[in-house]
Amino acid sequence: MSNPFDSIARREIDLPGLGAKEYYSLAALNAAGQGDHMRLPVVLRVVLESLLRHCDGRRITEEQVRALANWQPVAERTEEIPFTVGRVALNCAAGIPLLGDLTAMRSTMDRLGLPVESVQPAVPVDMALDHTLTVDFYGFPDAKLRNMELDIQRNHERYQFVKWAVQAYEGIRLFPPGAGILHQLNLEFLAPGLLVKDGVCMPDTMVATDSHTCMISGLGTVGWGVGGIEAQGAILGQPVCFLMPDVVGIEVRGELGEGVTATDLVLHVTEMLRKAKVVGQFLEFHGEGVSKLSIPDRATIANMAPEYGATIGYFPMDEQTIGYLRQTGRPEDTVHATELYYRTQGLFGAPKEGEVAYTRLLQLDLGDVVPSVAGPRRPQDRIGLSDVKHVFEDTLVKPQGEGGYARPASKPRNGGFRDGDVVIAAVTSCTNTSNPSVMLAAGLVARKAVAAGLTTKPWVKTSLTPGSLVVSRYLEETGLQDPLDALGFAVAGYSCATCVGASGPLDPALEEEIRSSDGVACAVLSGNRNFEARIHRMVKASFLASPPLVVAFALAGTVDIDMTRDPIGTGTDGRAVYLRDIWPSREELADAMAKAADPGFYRETYSGDFTARNPYWADIPNETGRLFPWDDRSTYIKEPPFLDGGMRQDVLKDIDGARALAILGNSVTTDHISPIGSIGRDTVAGAYLSRQGVAAKDFNNFGSRRMNHEVMVRGAFSNVRLRNLMVPGTEGSVTCHQPSGETMSIYDASLRYHEEGVPLIVLAGEEYGTGSARDWAAKGTRLLNVRAVVASSFERIHRSNLIGMGVLPCQFPAGETGESLGFDGSEIFYLKGVEGDVRPRQSLTLAVRKADGAVREIPLVLRVDTQVEIDYLRAGGMMPFILGNLIGNLAGAGGAG
Repeated sequence: MSNPFDSIARREIDLPGLGAKEYYSLAALNAAGQGDHMRLPVVLRVVLESLLRHCDGRRITEEQVRALANWQPVAERTEEIPFTVGRVALNCAAGIPLLGDLTAMRSTMDRLGLPVESVQPAVPVDMALDHTLTVDFYGFPDAKLRNMELDIQRNHERYQFVKWAVQAYEGIRLFPPGAGILHQLNLEFLAPGLLVKDGVCMPDTMVATDSHTCMISGLGTVGWGVGGIEAQGAILGQPVCFLMPDVVGIEVRGELGEGVTATDLVLHVTEMLRKAKVVGQFLEFHGEGVSKLSIPDRATIANMAPEYGATIGYFPMDEQTIGYLRQTGRPEDTVHATELYYRTQGLFGAPKEGEVAYTRLLQLDLGDVVPSVAGPRRPQDRIGLSDVKHVFEDTLVKPQGEGGYARPASKPRNGGFRDGDVVIAAVTSCTNTSNPSVMLAAGLVARKAVAAGLTTKPWVKTSLTPGSLVVSRYLEETGLQDPLDALGFAVAGYSCATCVGASGPLDPALEEEIRSSDGVACAVLSGNRNFEARIHRMVKASFLASPPLVVAFALAGTVDIDMTRDPIGTGTDGRAVYLRDIWPSREELADAMAKAADPGFYRETYSGDFTARNPYWADIPNETGRLFPWDDRSTYIKEPPFLDGGMRQDVLKDIDGARALAILGNSVTTDHISPIGSIGRDTVAGAYLSRQGVAAKDFNNFGSRRMNHEVMVRGAFSNVRLRNLMVPGTEGSVTCHQPSGETMSIYDASLRYHEEGVPLIVLAGEEYGTGSARDWAAKGTRLLNVRAVVASSFERIHRSNLIGMGVLPCQFPAGETGESLGFDGSEIFYLKGVEGDVRPRQSLTLAVRKADGAVREIPLVLRVDTQVEIDYLRAGGMMPFILGNLIGNLAGAGGAG
């Protein structure tokens, strides 16, 4: 169908360098009396442009365009926003399974006698293989090559599939292992500022299969993370649908003090915004203080939106943005066109006071930020640097029920392992290695430490895994990589590494000391997440910190220290050395920044063939063909079952006689639900691999096995720190089968209930599904035959993923949890009100029969927010829905046989 707004809003523009001749004018929409876009937050103006341009009366209606154009800051949110993005990006962790799902769709089409080429990307796709490298080797210059070689060996079969997919699907640009982290590549290279399609220019918009995709909103691009299930639809041209959002304005004032880093700032913001409860909301940063933040500073704040719960933390494009595009070597034609377009559309610069009425207005004073870390389990638990010692000591002795470790008070070191020892110190992740200010500060701390004669403590495993090769260029150019090497922070690879739990093994003797003492080993990393058991199975306490503080904690070797008062070591002259002695001054940092700000570093890094830079990539054979040859014997790659007949059924049905598979507390993360780390030989997944003839040394990790659903379903709810309240006093994959009362693994209980014909539910508390955009947290839930998850609140991406997999997300009344209601797992549950004419956010009833026969009814809300989500559930999930659409489109075009 034609766009009804073409005659109103389609206008000419002259951008010959980009081949752009037209655009869709928001001002013209205003002039036609269709709203006042200049009263909208800038982030919504960008979304409005997409609706305006894609309006076809079918997928996007005139009413939806007008509804967004007339957005009100405070209103009941019932309208659906179908947002069609300009491009999609994939990491390997979710991207490889996504390609597997698309390939399964092709196989299904082939079995139905339909053309498989209809399963094809409709938008450009970038893919970075950035989650695979493990820090096995560290502390010496060749570590990165040895880790890269091992990475290729371990993931040979997966990479062979990726090579097949790149030739089978059109429009996928691949960045092989060693090229960098997706979000940093996006910031420094991939994001063009402006997109052009068929002569029409438009703002850069995107989604990607990682929750930290929203980092790019620091550059003025509207984009965020989605699960792999939702990304499939975006790749095939489906709109990303969401409820009309609240938009919170964050007014930024002042400037950061001396010695305060961007990491300190984002930890401050994360704490502040978690308390403000911004889950699922859009944030827009504005105010005079924004001009004091560099683009890498803004990107650092935007990156951790998942940690503070927002969908996006948006910084409108301005002069700083244009300067950064030039500094990072973007073509001048593109930079000039981007500025001209955004100014023409009224998208340039943050709103002035009074121009926009936000849903809420919060204030962020940069002068309030102090040096900090966050931990030991959550990113929002900020600790001022001067308080780390006493917070750790208090937490050490607190009972486990109060969030402590129930250990004796720490004692002076007397050889061997001591509670609080830092066993992992990692400068890692896109959050901080994309910011030259903190990376150069780390190098300056290292240079001063080496000059003073300090060394890293011998029990600390050190690593440096930058998000791009540009970091190495400027560290080497400024002479700061050498002192980092001297302290053990040689480059171990260019990947997510420790931040996603690929920290590699510790010294076996040290691991045994920790295990035998049940000690509290610590990690300090410059990442964005520190959830339990994420960083390493032997690490109980993990702290997020700036790169220079990571170096300092490696020197100290413990978190049981007040860095503001206690010495971190003794110099060669016998004198105590304090953090203040090795911390760089503002002038020293400015001098290093000036040397590092060379556009040539970016142009040289991002030119040429990336696949040629990995010396082992060519060893992977090139598969060809339009269909992938699935091999049932493979322990890495199996055809997924999500399009089987049993999965393609309406799930909007009442649930009778259900049992609880697990009853969980607050802040259950996707790491708890679907771990990414190593597969233990004593786990259900490990036992399965052993039966397939895989040696324990080759188990690899759950992240690498995500295209084998048999492994992944056995890993669901298997985090070693998961606490199922049905089995008090235990941790890990354990539950109580009812009515037998037998204790067994969650996977085994699921099988037994399935044989008995008993449906399952999961009960949980606040912030269920916090963390990664991990579609396997939802896939594993579905494959365990869980029909519904009932929680006090859901994190945005996981709620969407549950719906995408055909699992009903249901919400308790405010303040209620499975724990507060006194459930112990002996109950029988009946979910009523799901059938019939279901509406978004429909009221449901959970009837609960206690063991003594008493029945209680609890009101619930079905957390299905839009009509299209109801359509997904009617089809059995998003994949069956998309498959049905493809088949229907072919039938309508006369191509169904």
